[in-house]
Amino acid sequence: MSVGVLLVTHGKLGHFLLETMRDMIGEDLPLPVDVLEVRRVQATDVLLLQGRRMIERLDGGDGVLLLTDAFGSTPSNIANHLSDGIGSCVVAGLNLPMLVKVFNYPQLDLAAMTRAAVEGGQRGVVVCPRPSTVNSKE
Repeated sequence: MSVGVLLVTHGKLGHFLLETMRDMIGEDLPLPVDVLEVRRVQATDVLLLQGRRMIERLDGGDGVLLLTDAFGSTPSNIANHLSDGIGSCVVAGLNLPMLVKVFNYPQLDLAAMTRAAVEGGQRGVVVCPRPSTVNSKE
């Protein structure tokens, strides 16, 4: 068994991130994963019903990690409602380094995977050094 992963994001952001992950590590991701797209025109009760169904499919007994893009946003609020009463954790601030960390450690339990997701996401945010100036011909 393994932890399931549900991305709860604005629009197609979750799909784009998963597509990128598949380009990076291969088409068959090592964890069950799905995306709940949140759009302004959708009713919250419909999104919650869709999300609950996705969680039921993803949860093989080890829980579900819900990753959402922006804390306090509608997707974040929906993810928090979905996690109520089930074996799950919610992490906001979804980014590509977070997903790389999660999918590279599929054997982790839910608590350890949650910590790894946060660590990967935080370590992936850095100020890039400026390239050194190359002496041009004078």
